Amino acid sequence: MNSNVVFLSIISVFIIGAMSSSVYSEEECGDKPCSDVESKHMMLTSITYFPPPLKQLQDGHDPSHVTCTEGLELVLKQSNGFPACIKPSSVSKLIQRGWAIHVLPDYDPDHTNSEVFKVGMFSTTSESINYFESSNGYLSRPVVDGTYPAVIMIHEWWGLNDNIKVMADKLASHGYVVLAVDLYNGNVGTTSEEARQLVSSFDSDHGIQNMNAAISYLQENYSPERLGSIGWCFGGGQSLNLALKNNDMDATVIYYGSLTSDVDSLSSISWPVLGIFAELDRGITVDDVNEFESALNQLGISNEIHIYPGVDHAFANPSGERYAPDASKDAWAKTLKFFDTNLK
Repeated sequence: MNSNVVFLSIISVFIIGAMSSSVYSEEECGDKPCSDVESKHMMLTSITYFPPPLKQLQDGHDPSHVTCTEGLELVLKQSNGFPACIKPSSVSKLIQRGWAIHVLPDYDPDHTNSEVFKVGMFSTTSESINYFESSNGYLSRPVVDGTYPAVIMIHEWWGLNDNIKVMADKLASHGYVVLAVDLYNGNVGTTSEEARQLVSSFDSDHGIQNMNAAISYLQENYSPERLGSIGWCFGGGQSLNLALKNNDMDATVIYYGSLTSDVDSLSSISWPVLGIFAELDRGITVDDVNEFESALNQLGISNEIHIYPGVDHAFANPSGERYAPDASKDAWAKTLKFFDTNLK
């Protein structure tokens, strides 16, 4: 046999033997069992323990229940709903870019609202009204005639469902004309996959036209002296987008919605902003919120920014598993006070 071949064979055996002993042998871990020692080799066994997301899908796992290797976080690709395991530091950026979406529990219609959201002194009446193309919104207002400030309410990624309609009634009971817009043209999702498809097909420019038409409807039919907006999750981001595209606003409320810290964009706002956010939110992180607040302060825009500790994205939705009653009650009280101060 050629001496070079013999030498390479010996080297190969040595390398393979060394790799095998370092992964499987307790003797290579010094005076401690290998199971007690963190090493690159132990990380390799973790990777093999959790197959890639697509393999887990093929094995029958639901996309929202895929298990990621320790140190990675599960998101869903917005384009197709496939799971992806990514570094936590990348989650916020990818969600902001529209590449990824949160993994949220399905909508539970049996828990559409909660008593923690305080009702006001006004009896209300509601109706479905057509305000833009084929879009019908939910209008709620006090029964007693009068001139009331108006609020555009923007739904979560589920669409204009019963939860949003109840919130419109509750806000109207405090003396507001509330128009809950429909940005999905009548479609409503009840599962995360349905909601993903709806938000993926949403056109931002068309959404701005929709919300601007809602403002025009309120101005033409109710002549409010002041006008505000409020939205949650997807709707929170749209509440900010409306503020950037319409100068008729007097108050903007954002519940854990997508943000921008670009001062040129934010410079169009000349009214107060209320932001409600969650400490554990990986999509709109504490750093994102702080940068947003700093940009508002730099521009001299009056703002109230609240980050609730120990709660996650969508904490104010009673129909979801992340619902946090105490934080929701406090946030709602702050919302009512903010609107009372700036719209009345």
